[in-house]
Amino acid sequence: MRFWDIRRVENVSLNLQLENGKLEKPRYNKSTSKGFRVLKNGFWGIFEGNVADDEGLRQAEKNAFTQGDGETEEIATKGRYRMRVKRDPQDMSIEEKVELLKDLEKIIRDVCVSTKLVYFENRRVLQYRDSCGSEVEYEVLRTGVSIMGVGKGRSLQFLSKRQMRVGGYEVLDGVDEKAYEIVEVLPKLVNALAPPSGEMSVVMDSSLAGVFVHEAFGHAVEADHVLQGATVLKGRLNEKVADESVTIIDDPTLPEFGFFPFDDEGVRAEKKVIVEDGVLKSFLHSRETAKKLGGVAGNARSQGVDVPIVRMSNTYIDTHHYSFDELLEECRDGVYLVGSRGGETNPATGYFHFNAQYGYLIKNGELAEMVRDVSLSGNTLEILRNVKIGREIEFDPGFCGKAGQLVPVSDGSPPVLCRATVGGA
Repeated sequence: MRFWDIRRVENVSLNLQLENGKLEKPRYNKSTSKGFRVLKNGFWGIFEGNVADDEGLRQAEKNAFTQGDGETEEIATKGRYRMRVKRDPQDMSIEEKVELLKDLEKIIRDVCVSTKLVYFENRRVLQYRDSCGSEVEYEVLRTGVSIMGVGKGRSLQFLSKRQMRVGGYEVLDGVDEKAYEIVEVLPKLVNALAPPSGEMSVVMDSSLAGVFVHEAFGHAVEADHVLQGATVLKGRLNEKVADESVTIIDDPTLPEFGFFPFDDEGVRAEKKVIVEDGVLKSFLHSRETAKKLGGVAGNARSQGVDVPIVRMSNTYIDTHHYSFDELLEECRDGVYLVGSRGGETNPATGYFHFNAQYGYLIKNGELAEMVRDVSLSGNTLEILRNVKIGREIEFDPGFCGKAGQLVPVSDGSPPVLCRATVGGA
């Protein structure tokens, strides 16, 4: 049986960049593109082009030129969603947005030898229909600012903060607090100590623990990786894979940076419990992986009208009952690590290596001297089997790359106490 779908995506974006007080040329972009897919004899035919629907499907069918093992879950969805915002950025002048960046740059200027501030807004409109009878349309707006500074002392150090979410210009309310965090931390960071090394107790802040759950665990539950055998979690559904205190969720309905009302295969977004009380309950699926593995579709996403692939949205470790002070007491001696400067992970082996933005020694259950250039590594499942989880969650926004495509995501967590290997970045 032949399946087809058509996507029309309109993107309108504005980027402003202020580097060392100098404004780069504003970048405004508006694009409309259409993507067509036809599944015929188990093989996907793909075509992209701003042509009539019949012509686009005809071209896609031409490209389904051989046989394959593709199949798809038949789901019919109808719906329309338009995000309401308090202050539409399009109603604000570019001069007002530039002034915001200049005001933030003034705050951090005195503690930095180099600064870079970026403002962006993006409006995405998706229209989708398919052979199952689906007709879906949505409009979502994202707004954000990132603030980056380089300081110099005994060492040269980089620190960044960002405030990005779905919504209008109101997303940026209170963004100056991010700039003041840089003013507070960077002068100390440039003169901070080198970190200790070896296996030890580590308290990850919400940002680093969020990166951990996204990078080290989240990619391992994407069902295309499962089908490829490229994850340590293949064949482990309904098995205990973490401590009983661990519940991990992917929820595109939260009003965070990874929000979407329908995925790029027209499936209505819904909260997915991946791990519940330490037990692996589900993988994340597209229509095709859901059909092959018996899961629930709804996590197929794409950049523009590229081929939709299995992606996360807002992925987080749910709260437990430890206060931050109690986590420090439980840690006793170790390190408290804050933020992330990226890293790498291998879902097939479960090993990861991240760099924190900075940290503090923990001595006798209390925060002590600041440390810089800290790395964290270990095995994902080993760490999740022995953790203590805090009770106050925060989310961190960003863009996740996979198969050459970037999509907006958010990851979150309370602070988490674990055992891991620490070293210099």
